[in-house]
Amino acid sequence: MRGQEAREQAERKAIMATLAHAAADEIARLWGGSGLPSEAELLRGPETGLVTVRGRIGGGGAPFNVGEATVTRATVRLSSGQVGHSYALGRDKRKAKLAAIADALWQDPAQREAVETKLVVPLRAALDATREKRRVETAATKVDFFTMVRGED
Repeated sequence: MRGQEAREQAERKAIMATLAHAAADEIARLWGGSGLPSEAELLRGPETGLVTVRGRIGGGGAPFNVGEATVTRATVRLSSGQVGHSYALGRDKRKAKLAAIADALWQDPAQREAVETKLVVPLRAALDATREKRRVETAATKVDFFTMVRGED
């Protein structure tokens, strides 16, 4: 039982990470053609606020406050009872609401496959394509430095 719960938590975390990284327009576009319900009771938000961003020097030093980031959050409840939550960087309330609805729908076993195939898989493909494009562009600017050894030494 615990193994199943851990797998579901990891899958849910991965899906929410995909939604958080995806562009709001892309989520809305895919949602419009998915046939997924977009109605839910708002329990919280969507509302925008600030969070403190913390860092560590070298990844292991003492934590310090880097600054603040704007975050929008939403919590919704479906008519079937599932509650979904989302947090997204920025001020896009529509993105936060749709991500929260997607979270709630994913928790419903009857809706899970539809959310994954119609929304998450295309978003992951778009994110992977963007990352690959950025990797190729970055690789094109790579400079290899080398040292020539003189024969006198």
